[in-house]
Amino acid sequence: MAGKMKPLGLSRMLRKTPEAATSGIVLRRRLQLMMYNNMYRIMFDRRFESEEDPLFNKLKALNGERSRLAQSFDYNYGDFIPILRPFLRGYLKICKEVKDKRLQLFKDYFVDERKKLASTKNTNNEGLKCAIDHILDAQKKGEINEDNVLYIVENINVAAIETTLWSIEWGIAELVNHPEIQKKLRHELDTVLGPGHQITEPDTYKLTYLNAVIKETLRLRMAIPLLVPHMNLHDAKLGGFDIPAESKILVNAWWLANNPAHWKDPEEFRPERFLEEEAKVEANGNDFRYLPFGVGRRSCPGIILALPILGITLGRLVQKF
Repeated sequence: MAGKMKPLGLSRMLRKTPEAATSGIVLRRRLQLMMYNNMYRIMFDRRFESEEDPLFNKLKALNGERSRLAQSFDYNYGDFIPILRPFLRGYLKICKEVKDKRLQLFKDYFVDERKKLASTKNTNNEGLKCAIDHILDAQKKGEINEDNVLYIVENINVAAIETTLWSIEWGIAELVNHPEIQKKLRHELDTVLGPGHQITEPDTYKLTYLNAVIKETLRLRMAIPLLVPHMNLHDAKLGGFDIPAESKILVNAWWLANNPAHWKDPEEFRPERFLEEEAKVEANGNDFRYLPFGVGRRSCPGIILALPILGITLGRLVQKF
């Protein structure tokens, strides 16, 4: 089934690359292909065969351009110095062009193609195979319109791929730089799962040290340190400060998770903290000191995908290498 959670052969890809053993490889490229395949299998029941796939490269280029624009100085000074916004017309024009290209790409290659496929067969609830089938089914019932469909697809594409990729990279980097932690994790995998048992999603829930490694990675190397911007609809007071209506609100979640007043040795990568003094702290926002996915109604729904993908990917890499 398309939605079943499993990494698509990352360790196999690495083992089949002879130069990996001698000259090395850029791991990010392989991880990127794996993440796109994970998400596009879940979303569209599609996958890309290699890093040379033209559609894969087109998607990467447009996603990269979107990220560049979102992180540019133009974006920042327009938000924080409103009087300068009139000078942003050129920047906003480019943003609109990139957005239109992305939406058209999703429409042409994925949404319309899936609609054609659905029209050739009788699709009931049992026949809905991937996420876009459910989204299109909601459109068919009049619950959402076509613009909603495209923006849902666009948002999932943005939110789910790059952030999880960054967290996997940081997790690998910390394990490489802390061989004693890697050794403990390998011992847990061998002891709990047994030699030769390749980790799967159900296994991740019983591997306490692996989950501690993931939590510590998200604490010290938070993918979105200031979370996503929020806006208050009405005038508000907070901590004695007046906050005018429609202000952009940024929460420094990284500092909350690295404040030495609230964490023991926060600069140290120590997964054991989540098995000892912080054993009750979870990534779902049950403690305001630790909000890697935000909290409340506006928290990131991608947590249900990100945590299993992180667990399976890091677990299999430690098992195989």
